[in-house]
Order: sequence, then C-alpha cells, then structure tokens
Amino acid sequence: MRYLPLSQKAHEEMLDAVGAARIRDLYKDVPESALLDGPVDMPNHKGELEVDRELSAMAAKNRSAADGPFFLGAGVYYHHVPATVDYIIQRSEFLTAYTPYQPEIAQGTLQVVFEFQSFIAQLTGQDIANASLYDGSTACVEAALMAMRITKRRKVAIGTPLHPEYRKVMDSYMGNLGDVEIEDGEPDENTACVIVQSPDFFGNPHAYAEWRKKCNETGAMLVVVVTEIVSLGLLPAPVEADIVCGEGQGIGLAMSYGGPHLGFFACKEKYLRQMPGRICGMTEDADGRRGFVLTLSTREQHIRRDKATSNICTNQGLCALAFTVHMSLLGETGFSQLARVNHEKACALADALENIDGVALENQNFFNEFVITLTKPAKEICDALIGEGIIAGYPLEGDRMLVCATEMVTDKDIEVLAKALRKVL
Repeated sequence: MRYLPLSQKAHEEMLDAVGAARIRDLYKDVPESALLDGPVDMPNHKGELEVDRELSAMAAKNRSAADGPFFLGAGVYYHHVPATVDYIIQRSEFLTAYTPYQPEIAQGTLQVVFEFQSFIAQLTGQDIANASLYDGSTACVEAALMAMRITKRRKVAIGTPLHPEYRKVMDSYMGNLGDVEIEDGEPDENTACVIVQSPDFFGNPHAYAEWRKKCNETGAMLVVVVTEIVSLGLLPAPVEADIVCGEGQGIGLAMSYGGPHLGFFACKEKYLRQMPGRICGMTEDADGRRGFVLTLSTREQHIRRDKATSNICTNQGLCALAFTVHMSLLGETGFSQLARVNHEKACALADALENIDGVALENQNFFNEFVITLTKPAKEICDALIGEGIIAGYPLEGDRMLVCATEMVTDKDIEVLAKALRKVL
C-alpha cells in the first residue's frame, strides 16, 4: 500500500457501498481470458535503460501495417496521414491543456471544433453535428439512447449487419437499463430506432429510401452508422436519416492499435436538444468581432446526474483537430478523389482474387472491403499468410474472410497476396 492512499478498511467500505465482495467483482463483465492471474511477467527492478531495451525488443515482435502487404479493415482502416497533419496539431496554438470552457483563452480550439462540426454536417447531409464522441461504437449507442428518449420506446432494431464490437458495446450499455430489447430485423410499432450500417460489416453499401419508409410507417427513427468515413466521398450522404454517427478514424488518424479514435454524431436540427455531448457555435462579441463559444452542453451531467441527456462530458479534441486539418488539406475534390482511389484499389483486388481457384467473391457491391469465401478455414489461411509476411484480412466464421484495400495497397501488394493464396489453398 506504499503508493496508495487507501487502507484495507477503506477498500472494504467502498466495496460494501457498491455491493461487491471483492475488487475482482468489479470486472465481472470482462472475459476471464482477458484477466491476469498475477503480476505481469517482467523483472521487478531494472533501470530506465534496461527497461527501454526490453520493451523495444517486445515491440519489435509486432508486425505493423507498414511492414508488408496489409488487407485488414473491419472498422479500423489503414490510410495515409500527411506529415503536415502531425506538424500542425503539435503547434503550441493547439497542443494545450486548456479545455473549451474558457472561450476567451481557447478561441483556436473552439474554431477547430466548429469547423469539425461543419465538415461532419456536410459529409452526412445532416443539419447539425456535435464536437465529437469517444469512438464509433459509443456514438452508435448514444444514437440508440437518444432515439429511446425521443420516442419513449425501449426497443432497438438492427437492420443491417452491424460491426460485432459495436453490438457488444451496445449490449454492455443496454444491459444496465433493464427492459431494453435489441433485435435483428425491421422496425415495428414498439421500436425506438432501426440501425443501418452502410457499408455494413461485410462491406455491402445500402440505400436508405426503403428504411425511411419503414420508419415513417412505424414511428421509429432511422439511425445510420458509418465505420469508414472515407466512403462518404463516393456514396450518397444519408440525408434520409434522423441520426448519422460512426467512426472518423479514416481521416487524419493512424490505426494506433485500436485507438484513440474519433466518434462523430450528427442529426436533424429538431432533435438538437436531445443530442449528446457538446456543441460549439459561432457568434459576435459586443464590438462585432467573430467569436466561438460552447452554445449547448445538453448533457448537464454535473447538475442533473441520472436525468442527464448523456454522460458524455468531453470530446476528442486532439483527434477532431487532426481530422479537421486533414479534411482542410484534402478539400472537397481531394476527399472525393481519395474515395475513388479506395474503390479502384478494392476493385483491382477483387479482380485478382476472383481469378484464383478456391476463392469466390461474395459481394455484388462494395466500397473498399468485401467478403471472400475460401476452400479452407479463413483463420487457418490468415495464420499461414502471416508467416509469409502478409496480413490478409479479417477471418470470419468458417471459410469466409473480410478483406480491404485502401490507397495504401499497391499493385505489388495485390500480386504478392494472390501468389501466396494460390500457394496455401
């Protein structure tokens, strides 16, 4: 207890207050396989130099995306981030500990947030966007919770294949609310919202007109989830939706082993006061000078607590800044061109794989990822290709594999993958 201020008695009192017998009970929702049975297997005492060498040796065992052919997508995407982005976000004007609560100090930060919101509203075809959320999965859950507040209903319909990790996060959130139903299928008169991911987890893009019609007939809200934001440079904006949310990692942010990433959230203006998180607005001061302020903090978790709109009390400031810088560099033409290049790369990959005996393409339409079926278990194939220095994709159940091609994939990469697949099939 040398470095901890709490005594054993204090621990016991806190556990008793929350109804847990031991600290381990607080992690009951974490799979046993993810919990440690004891201390990490590392020496207890070493100097900084020795620790740095050991950790560097461990890190060297990782196979990064830049080390060879890489075709893994499934919600996190390997895109080029210009060096300019990193340079700008580390300037002292931006890299600051100040939060936007102090508008007289944080004008630069607030302006970036306002511009980020403007980009998201334009990309999604919605009236208004918030200052960002933690990631795509939590944004998806917040959309469902918002729809439940608006409709006073307790059922969520999953209309298209949703990213399985998004579904797990939703199950975790809703599991604490008691009577919430989450079902796959179409909305009915008891449904708060139907969630449509496009492109869906298997890479299929979806139109929204029929989903809009079904929502109008049942009184449900239409929530569109986008996990690959680059797709909005080529696919139509989901203007039919009531809420559009998802993951913005594809612009300005590295994969970073899964985070931190950037959730985005946009909706129709009439739902503004039910939107989670914070919103930045543009105004004028008494002298007519342009200024930026936080116009709404609808969550009010610091006052209303359990009656708050949301428990989201911040935004992904630095990640939103990186996104905004990258989008500013791309512009409308550059963003559309980036999307086209992604689709062209995926088409080239699909053509090459279809010519291999033992490989079949499952999708009729796709953006930059799609499913292939193999003559052997996908997990077995992925493991074999890792041995060849190739990260081939995301193994699904059985003989199905999800593969992705972004602008980072070269013709040589595709050739190497095709050759390796012929060898292992």
